[in-house]
Amino acid sequence: MSKILITSALPYINGVKHLGNLAGSMLPADVYARAMRLLGHDVLYICATDEHGTPAELAAQAEGMDVSDYCDKMHEAQKKAGAYFGLSYDYFGRSSSAATHKLTQAFALTLETNGLIEERVSQQVYSKADQRYLPDRYVEGTCPGCDFEGARGDQCDNCGKLLDPIDLINPYSAISGSKDVEVRDTNHLYLKQSAMSDKLRDWVKAADGWPPLAMSIALKWLDEGLRDRAITRDLSWGVSVVDADGNIREGFEGKVFYVWFDAPIAYIGATQDWAAQVPERDWESWWRTDKGADDVRYVQFMGKDNVAFHTLSFPVTLMGSGEPWKLVDQLKAFNWVTWYGGKFSTSQKRGVFMDQAREIAPSDYWRWHLMANAPEGNDAAFTWEEFQATINSDLANVLGNFVNRITKYTVGKFDGKVPDGGVAGEAEAWITSELQTRIPQLIAYYESREFRKAMAETRAIWAAGNEYLTQAAPWTHYKTDVDQAAIGTRYGLNLVVLFGIIAQPIIPDAAAKILDAMNIPHANRSWNFGGREGIAALLDALPRGLNITAPDVLFTKIEDDDVSAWSQSFGGQT
Repeated sequence: MSKILITSALPYINGVKHLGNLAGSMLPADVYARAMRLLGHDVLYICATDEHGTPAELAAQAEGMDVSDYCDKMHEAQKKAGAYFGLSYDYFGRSSSAATHKLTQAFALTLETNGLIEERVSQQVYSKADQRYLPDRYVEGTCPGCDFEGARGDQCDNCGKLLDPIDLINPYSAISGSKDVEVRDTNHLYLKQSAMSDKLRDWVKAADGWPPLAMSIALKWLDEGLRDRAITRDLSWGVSVVDADGNIREGFEGKVFYVWFDAPIAYIGATQDWAAQVPERDWESWWRTDKGADDVRYVQFMGKDNVAFHTLSFPVTLMGSGEPWKLVDQLKAFNWVTWYGGKFSTSQKRGVFMDQAREIAPSDYWRWHLMANAPEGNDAAFTWEEFQATINSDLANVLGNFVNRITKYTVGKFDGKVPDGGVAGEAEAWITSELQTRIPQLIAYYESREFRKAMAETRAIWAAGNEYLTQAAPWTHYKTDVDQAAIGTRYGLNLVVLFGIIAQPIIPDAAAKILDAMNIPHANRSWNFGGREGIAALLDALPRGLNITAPDVLFTKIEDDDVSAWSQSFGGQT
């Protein structure tokens, strides 16, 4: 058993997240966490809402709410959306917690003592109409890289380029829309990332378990020359900048730490909040290598736009402190899920959002489709037509049809009991050999976080069950040899159990229905397959005479009318 710490990039507080956010961080982290728990590992999955920075202030302003009240409201909304999708966080915290505030201030003081933070005069956009400095997303304009006219001051949504507000062409205030802006000098704290460049490069090159996407992004930034980055902003909402005595730092009244400095620190803060709930929990054993975290495998999940901050900026904070903090071991980065030729976008309300998705289809449908088409190697295009095809083919026709056929047959011919009798033959030898190869491969894909391959292997295992029933044909043998029909039925029922067990990480609701119908105790639902011999034994493990039921239809097919209606409501081609 291993200790595995899992974090997924914190979702911004400015609204319920869209399916692209879900597929690029939270969902794969959950699937991985569930699989590792089933394999017997000690898993801690931590996430939180990212509540500081301009997105929170702008969203609260748009709703006419105090920013603190808005964050309270949206934290609950995101927590509810996550629960609907079955996201099995061990703790879902908030970056605004007192623990994260304290940690952020402590890191900053330590980094400054170590010569990695310094106060500098910098240039910033000032709005005369608003009579204030405009940080990041309070400034909009034309991207200097791709000429996109709706770029924000921190990043261009069109080309993904990270920006500084003063880089924008024809900038204007996102608050008032005024173009009466100018660049003025102001003081901010800078994290001296450049001083850690060589150490970071050595660490990145030695990394194991990073996909090429994450490695290439980190090295690209290093090759281009890592720049020092301002870590404070002119805002009222966030972590205040204090001196060694805990007082507001002179000259930093009305300034807070930049959200990208404190957000990753919230992983640690949320773990502290998790531990505070139960006296026996020890957060340090997960995060401090001098307290046992050397034995922890730390795995991060995120979209490609978050890679630079997690492979460079956050490690600078941890390494630069000179303290024994746990660094990431394996980082899984994803490309984007695209929406009919464009990006999903919270700010532009493009695509389907998590709270809307629950009104459209069961969570298992979304979980399966998004992971079967995970944006691992390239961006993955979402279309309603592909969603329909995936669900109808994989879930309804392959898994659902298999479970329905054999359980209903058992109820009709064997009084709903696992039958005795019969001798294993060629069909049973074939399915045993097939699964002895495929199940270890499935586990290997999960362990290496190759989700498309894991879903393809799961689908192949389910398909093998249908092929087995074709070979065994218990309904044909029943007419002349009930014992031969019995063994085909019995193996089929054991396959139902096995398929339910391996379905748990990805479609947990359907998996629970399957295993409940088969009367499988929760203690017997782990992935303790026991090697080749164990897999062979599992195929005839159900007690003879055990009562089973035929579950209700597991997956209702998506009809063409559904696709047409969704396309009209949410966009897309009809």
